[in-house]
Amino acid sequence: MTPDALNLKSELFDTSSCGTDSTGYSSEDDPDDTTMHHVANPMIVVSNRLPFVLKRNKNGQLERKASAGGLVTAVAPVVIECDGLWVGWTGLQDYSHEDVIPESSPDDLAPTAGLKSRNIVPVRIDSASLFDQYYNGCCNATFWPLFHSMPDRAVFNIETWKAYTQVNEDFATTTLDAIRKLEVKTSAAPIVWLHDYHLMLAANTIRDACVEEEINIRMGFFLHIPFPSWDIMRIFPWCDEILQGMLGCDMVGFHIEDYCINFLDCCQRCLGCRVDRNKMLVEHCGRTVQVKILPIGIPYDRFVSLAKDAPRVYSCECRVILGVDRLDYTKGLVSRLKSFQRFLVKYPKWIGKVLLLQVAVPSRTDVKEYQELKEEIDKLVGCINGQFSTPSWSPIRYIYGCVNQEQLAAFYRDASVGLITPLRDGMNLVAKEFVACQPEQDPGVLILSPFAGAGGIMQEALQVNPYETENVSDTLNRALEMPLDERQLRMFQLKKREKRMDVDAWVKGFLQTMGAIYVDRHEYKHTEQYIEKMEVRDFDQNLGPLIDKCTKLGVILDFDGTLSFLAQKPALAIIPPETKRVLERLSNISDCKITVISGRSIEELQQKVGVDGITYAGNHGLEILHPDGTRFNHPMPSGYKERLAKFEVELRETCTSDGAWVEPKGLLVAWHYREVPKEKRDSLIELAASIYTKHNYEFFNVSKRLENVPPVGWDRGRSSIHILRSLFGVDWEEIVQVIYAGDSAADEFAMEVLKGVAYTYKVINEDTTAITKTWANSRLQGPDAVLTMLKFLERKLSGRKIKSARQSAISSLQSSKELLEVVIDDVINEEAPRPRSSSFTGLSRKLRPRAYSQKLVTNTRKVTP
Repeated sequence: MTPDALNLKSELFDTSSCGTDSTGYSSEDDPDDTTMHHVANPMIVVSNRLPFVLKRNKNGQLERKASAGGLVTAVAPVVIECDGLWVGWTGLQDYSHEDVIPESSPDDLAPTAGLKSRNIVPVRIDSASLFDQYYNGCCNATFWPLFHSMPDRAVFNIETWKAYTQVNEDFATTTLDAIRKLEVKTSAAPIVWLHDYHLMLAANTIRDACVEEEINIRMGFFLHIPFPSWDIMRIFPWCDEILQGMLGCDMVGFHIEDYCINFLDCCQRCLGCRVDRNKMLVEHCGRTVQVKILPIGIPYDRFVSLAKDAPRVYSCECRVILGVDRLDYTKGLVSRLKSFQRFLVKYPKWIGKVLLLQVAVPSRTDVKEYQELKEEIDKLVGCINGQFSTPSWSPIRYIYGCVNQEQLAAFYRDASVGLITPLRDGMNLVAKEFVACQPEQDPGVLILSPFAGAGGIMQEALQVNPYETENVSDTLNRALEMPLDERQLRMFQLKKREKRMDVDAWVKGFLQTMGAIYVDRHEYKHTEQYIEKMEVRDFDQNLGPLIDKCTKLGVILDFDGTLSFLAQKPALAIIPPETKRVLERLSNISDCKITVISGRSIEELQQKVGVDGITYAGNHGLEILHPDGTRFNHPMPSGYKERLAKFEVELRETCTSDGAWVEPKGLLVAWHYREVPKEKRDSLIELAASIYTKHNYEFFNVSKRLENVPPVGWDRGRSSIHILRSLFGVDWEEIVQVIYAGDSAADEFAMEVLKGVAYTYKVINEDTTAITKTWANSRLQGPDAVLTMLKFLERKLSGRKIKSARQSAISSLQSSKELLEVVIDDVINEEAPRPRSSSFTGLSRKLRPRAYSQKLVTNTRKVTP
């Protein structure tokens, strides 16, 4: 399939939002006008397509034609003013490095005319099949229906997902080249603005590279379609990667508040991130990401001017109900036609006096689903026309094709009713264009679906549920009978708002949020927003009800990166004094049993923590020491230590250059690469991995080190179960609330096994990758947050009442045989979180690690052949 055969028109460049007006950001503005805002930082815009169309002429040379989208109209002048860059796909599969982006023609008056070839950074996608899987497969067949809350239409395919990740990687690589290009020219931090559902993964690759190269940037992302609720979003198998990809930016923008709330909810429930719903902030990987309401507008003045000059296009005297849509199942065209049919049946007085003009712009014509939709609409139009037509009148005039801007403005101006009834829509700019073109003296009426983003903003419109044909037909009658004074009042308010919230205001809102503009030649003071530091009371919602209802509390904590901060050398890691004091106090509470687990040897772990009365588990639980001196050592295969010694010798001899070193851990061997220079890291990791494999050791990558997995099927998951049974007895799951916190891949084994019977925390530190797969319920930002959680446990347990009461639970303490009666409140809040099951029957299953979808051997758990 050739590129021309693909329908590649992006929603980003909606042809119904065309215009050639300039914006308030043009460098040609009056320098003496002190009210003007000026761009202070260079900007890089990244979108699926370039802001103009490229085609080859007969000689094979590239020609450039204007693309008149609303986004292009508003953003292009900003890029021109700051001499920024625009990154996008050329639309040509055969584009090569030898091709030259042409300059605009002298008679080109479009906003993109000022974009020179030096401002354009084209993305090359050589494979037609790769692009087809990315665009038609993942973007249009998966994200489009899913994000429009139509999951039954979505197709989930790992091959198209892989294509999506690859193309996003290509866009990120090209964007990095653009950032480096700008860095040479200016010292100001570039603003990178990523657009829409085509590029939801690119930000993390860009950020990781810029951090490595110490390049200062700020990134924003804007989604032009709806963002679905948690129940819809979690259907997507890789939804956590999508969310973390978007969180790679400093700001994530949506059209309306509902989409922002959905996003915050997904970040909290899917990723376990801390969110501030009042300030709309998300904490992710040590950064605070701002979630912003940015309702997009139209070039309002442009449409007013078009409507004023456009000649009349309706030849009949009938009143016109107008619908303008791309032919798509989200637009509700079938429901609209059925509602109009019901309107004619219920209100026959309008037969011969009103007609429906429906413009359907062709879309994705090579997709079977869209072909079938067109056939259904064609049949329905024919059926209604056949049912009601007279020799001089037909109820529906149906245009299947594109309409130029001047003609469209005339349609808007002369229509009595604008019927905009999508089943789901990100914003719907047609409603705004209709309002801009309506006359002030004798305006029409806008009928709008509440399921469009514009529905929540344009409250003066008549709102209808597109699924309820009776309601739509009644509202059509009401609109046609509405008196002039009411029509004027409604339209006046709509016009006033749309003029104020035009597309220029949208761009200005983004730039202000990113701190990229200044006023009156004085730098605009941008105030960063940060999510508040976690406090003890913040754990009340999740942990409070769990602790209130349990008899005993079992707390299992990782050491490095959880209790202690990560150090350049493991020997330098220390537990903060305050953390140690809290652990000591918790160890003296009889209801609470503390365990510290680590890959270190048990003797070293004891020395590092130095708290009596707690359980220590070394070598990921191969060695366990309880407070009463009871010790468990898991049996190892015959000759294991001898094989391990030979492996260690070869690893030292081969892989200890450039800052890499080997750490013997008794029953395990770790190879550290934290200090290895980035340019040498990948090859050295690959070499070390081959030696692990040669000696038949499974291994995982954790905290900048490779470490072998014990060959006996014993990991932190199995050892956690053993510890809990030893401390609380075989029926421990009936009486114990378990809390587990850890930062590494080794802890994921425990979090998976304890899913449902423990509340688990993924601890985020500087080694955590941007895309972090986890089984945890929530995230904690480093050892400081772990300390706060321990303080909460101390406060909660210290306040427990131990006395005879209405309902009690009897627990046998294995070590001392004491009997303890703990009060349990009769009143149970059914909505409170309780991630426990009444039985734990899944222990006999084969324990397996979660499949990590990360890069190469550096982030993958290696399995022995």
